[in-house]
Formats: sequence, C-alpha cells, structure tokens
Amino acid sequence: MSDLKQLTAPVPPGGTIGILGGGQLGRMLALAAARLGLRTHIYSDEEDSPAFQVSAQRTCASFRDASALERFAAACSVITCEFENVPAETGALLSPLKPVRPNPRALATTQERFEEKSFVSRLGLETAAFLPVNSPADARSAFQQLGASRAVLKTRRMGYDGKGQVLVGSATEAAQACERFEGIPLLLESFVDFEYEASVVAARGTNGDFAAYDPPENTHRHHILHRSTVPSRLRNGQIAEAKRMAREIAEALDYVGVLGVELFVCKDGQLLVNEIAPRVHNSGHWTIDACLVSQFEQHIRAVAGWPLGSTERHSNAVMENLIGEDACDWQALAGRGGALHLYGKSEIRPGRKMGHITWLKPEAGVR
Repeated sequence: MSDLKQLTAPVPPGGTIGILGGGQLGRMLALAAARLGLRTHIYSDEEDSPAFQVSAQRTCASFRDASALERFAAACSVITCEFENVPAETGALLSPLKPVRPNPRALATTQERFEEKSFVSRLGLETAAFLPVNSPADARSAFQQLGASRAVLKTRRMGYDGKGQVLVGSATEAAQACERFEGIPLLLESFVDFEYEASVVAARGTNGDFAAYDPPENTHRHHILHRSTVPSRLRNGQIAEAKRMAREIAEALDYVGVLGVELFVCKDGQLLVNEIAPRVHNSGHWTIDACLVSQFEQHIRAVAGWPLGSTERHSNAVMENLIGEDACDWQALAGRGGALHLYGKSEIRPGRKMGHITWLKPEAGVR
C-alpha cells in the first residue's frame, strides 16, 4: 500500500485510534470507538486520567516526551485529541508519523483567541469587537477604541469555563486588570448583551462531507455550562445560518472531526461567533441519548475515515452537568429517571465536571 493510501484509507475494525488527553471527553470517545469495534490508545500526562479506565492501551507521559510520543504513534492508526491545548511541538512531531485529525493548523488557530477571532472575521462571520492587549497602556487604549460601556479582558491562550477573563467597566479598570495578568498576552472584547447562548456541534469527514446536530440553547452558572436544551429557541432560519457558519469554519480549516462553535444570540436575532472548540463539545453530550449517532461516535467515524452518521434526533433533550458536589448523591441521581453519566474521576473539586444527566422526551416526527 502506498504512503498516500495509508493516509487516506479508512481505519478498519480492530484498528487503534490514538487520543491525546485522558479526561471525560477521551473516556466517552473510547466508549464510542469500542462500539464500532475500534481500539483506543489514550496518551495523557495525568496518572489518574478517567479515560485510562476504558481504553485498550495507555501511555502516561509528558506531551513533550519525544520518545514516548514516537512509541504512541507507532501503536496507532490515526491520532486525534480530546482537548485543544495540545502543545505545538506535539503536533509537529506526530504529524509526519501518523495522520493527526483535526490537523495541527486547526489546533493552532483555535488555541490562540486573537488568531481565532481574526480567522473568523476574515471569513466574514461576525464576532464581538476585539483588540489585542500587551500592556496596561494597550488595555486603556483598547477600551477607549472599542467605545463600549463594558468589555471583557481575556488571556489569549488557555482559560476555559470563565478562567482567565475579567469583566471591566472603564479604561482604568482595564489597565488595572491587565497589570494583574503580569505581561501575559491578552485580548479585549466588547461585552455582548446577548439574549441567550447557543452552539453548533458539527462534523466534517475526510472526504469533505459535513453534518451538524440541532443547535442547543445553553445556560451557564459561574461561567460553567449548566444546561443544554434541544430544541432551542432558534428559528429555522437561524438554525440554517448557524450550521452554515460552522461549515464555513470547518472547510476553511480543512477540519476533520467534530467541532463546537459557541454562539451569542443577540436580541435582534443576529448570531455572533464566541469561540471555536476543535473537539467534541460539552453542549453536545445530549446526543449520546437523543440521537442514533452521538457526537462521540461521529468524531470517531470522521477521524477513522468512515462515513458520517445521521445527526437526526429521536427525542427532545435537556442535559445538565454535574459539577463538584452535585455528583456526591449518586444514588438519588440514579433514581431520577434520566440517563446518568459519571466520569470516574477520583477527586471531587469545586467547579470540576464530574458527570452529566440527560432527560429525554420522545416526540413523533422530531427533526
């Protein structure tokens, strides 16, 4: 078989999907792969990674350990990731050895908030107004240039679930907040007074095929996703527009796999891109129970070069995250009548995602 065919041929049952990262997303990807007769090899730098509990193979090593990464690649048919902040050198080392999906360019673009928003803007898609900030003077000037009464100062790298961002109400507050970040590259965004938040979870295959799930409406508590509800309040035209936006992003990145596009729904109905997640997404967990093919199976299908599955849902759904001590009373949760998913994490911490529960309401003819 030629090198080109090795890169493009589907991974057959019995093949191994390498997954960078060992959290709950990796765990659910491994479970989905097993359903299709595929093995998984989890690579994580944390010994107690919950994905290790359900994978055929495991490697616990630094993401910068070249020898360990080379051995990992040799054991895999294709490599994917369950978190976006894979070090650039990891992708650079693995890419010549095995197909990495999504590609390292997609990961690099979405790891850096200024690069990500600039990329989205170049596509002609709308975002909150934004400016780069590298000093308190920059922060003061940027706040004045944005002309907003409020703005959000964010780290350009890392940060999730509200971490690494501060709401500011004046140029002086922006400068003071910048000082607290001690020289870390930042981004200042206009605060969006949105009606609600939604998201699109979609997939693109190796052949360019595209499929998107119905967009859920999302509510947050303390900056962490609390509930995703399907169907959302989005009108049919907005749903079509949201899916079109996700497709444009995926095609421009030559993306393979599942991605999440987080959206602000403005009071006038306009959709703004907030962030892109180059992986399966928390707001898509409802698909495990409400669709024939979940986002996790869809991602495995895509990166393995298989045909994409149907995104049709057979039920309306409400998914709630179990955060921190929410998961302590697991016996009561198990008796509530929903579909309970616990992630096998050994330690409960405030703000930590410990599981989720999904309630279904079957609806005839639902699309």
